[in-house]
Amino acid sequence: MELFLTANLAPIMFGALVIFLLSGFPVAFSLAANGLFFGLVGIELGLLNIELLQALPNRIFGIMANDTLLAIPFFTFMGLVLERSGMAEDLLDTIGQLFGPIRGGVAYAVIFVGALLAATTGVVAASVISMGLISLPVMLRYGYDKRLASGVIAASGTLAQIIPPSLVLIVMADQLGRSVGDMYKAAFVPGLLLTVMYAGFVLLISIFRPKMVPALPLEARNLREPNGDSGVRSLLALLVGATAASYAFARYYGAGHPALAADELGIFSAGVGIVGAFLFALLNRHLKLGLLSRMAERVVFVMIPPLALIFLVLGTIFVGLATPTEGGGMGAAGAIILAMLNGRLSWGLTKQAMHSTTRLACFVIFILIGSTVFSLVFRGVNGDLWVEHLLSSLPGGSTGFLIVVNLMFFLLAFFLDFFELAFILVPLVGPVADKLGIDLIWFGVLLGVNMQTSFMHPPFGFALFYLRSVASKEVKTSDIYWGAIPFVLIQIIMVALIITFPRLVSVEKKVDMHEQLELKIDTPSSEESAPPPEQKQDDEAPQLNFSTDTDKK
Repeated sequence: MELFLTANLAPIMFGALVIFLLSGFPVAFSLAANGLFFGLVGIELGLLNIELLQALPNRIFGIMANDTLLAIPFFTFMGLVLERSGMAEDLLDTIGQLFGPIRGGVAYAVIFVGALLAATTGVVAASVISMGLISLPVMLRYGYDKRLASGVIAASGTLAQIIPPSLVLIVMADQLGRSVGDMYKAAFVPGLLLTVMYAGFVLLISIFRPKMVPALPLEARNLREPNGDSGVRSLLALLVGATAASYAFARYYGAGHPALAADELGIFSAGVGIVGAFLFALLNRHLKLGLLSRMAERVVFVMIPPLALIFLVLGTIFVGLATPTEGGGMGAAGAIILAMLNGRLSWGLTKQAMHSTTRLACFVIFILIGSTVFSLVFRGVNGDLWVEHLLSSLPGGSTGFLIVVNLMFFLLAFFLDFFELAFILVPLVGPVADKLGIDLIWFGVLLGVNMQTSFMHPPFGFALFYLRSVASKEVKTSDIYWGAIPFVLIQIIMVALIITFPRLVSVEKKVDMHEQLELKIDTPSSEESAPPPEQKQDDEAPQLNFSTDTDKK
């Protein structure tokens, strides 16, 4: 028995952890208790030295001193303040009016606002609850299908897990030992593509099942002009003007700074266009020029403040002016300023946001401490080598590895949330992916898209629980579950697309700056050029010829 335990302690330890988790015991304490118990077993069997456990205090202090993790409470606080200050309500009402005349317009508005909230909050619960309270009654009132309405709201809320500043990307970057800023850049295109795929699904429904997604009736559109005009042409003219200003700035500034990266130039140019449109709308309102319609003014004053916050946070991170932690701090301060300008900042709002932020931050830290205890002992009993041998010997090489790992994450997401998956499994599969030559930034984004499904899995998806808590009794739980399934399939398709077309994830190829140096030491031959003994001086040194040759391999 002792020989069996000694040879198989790592798989036994992993199996015991699964049993602990399925029993419903708190994850953080399951990890820590499992690690300490098998640490003592390993010491008793002679596999571990007792000195190994003395590394735990240093590891725990290292977690507390990790500056990267500070971004989590900053972005959480920013999202909660924005959500409680009524920004989501204003956005949904305005965008719903804008898209209302077309079939599925409210669904498009929910998807668009979900992406916008994801880029400002990064918190799934805030997005799903806000849109469930505001848009679900409107969609049901005007005849939307219950399942489709529920699925659109739940799926749009989960965009906060892949569109920066996503909390899961911060955790993935920390666990994989990569830059959060690089992870944000890499996830930007997949997040937008997933948003487009959601909208494409609604478009197909509006074509083949138009009764499921009716347009808003005329009496529900309250931003029309006195003459009955929608005011969209004025908005389009403003959009064209802002785009022209952005393009002109890009041509002029780009010509003067040819070394500037394309993404940085795009951020600067978009910022110029957004600021220009906002200033023009302000002049139009205060000088009463009458150049903009009610719809155009409403869209500008409701959408541009959160867009400005997005550019303040993500723009400074992408350009390199701020770290993600500093960007999160600026975002939290910006959210307070926006709430103050809207007249909605109060002590009660701030207290609720701080309370929720503290709970989430403590939750993350305790899980991370528990996973540190588990990983220390697991590596001590050669568990990492067991996992590496298990996964690297799969048929199909790196492709087989990616398929098996994604299936494992997908199945475990039925029972575990993304924090637990990131802290338990990512440290185990990350080193194997690195040894197989898989870029860890790309791998992290791929797993992030996969773990996004953990919020949509019936029957344990957290987004479904959030929506159930705010949905009326008219919407059955089965409607929410069935509505989520098409969007889970879309997320699975997105995972397959990333594996098939890796360039969808923009990973910068690092230039190899290693310069090959060749050291040549020319010394006189002992037979040909050795001087007579009487001419040789004691202080004579061999001639050394140093040269670099970068052409030779």
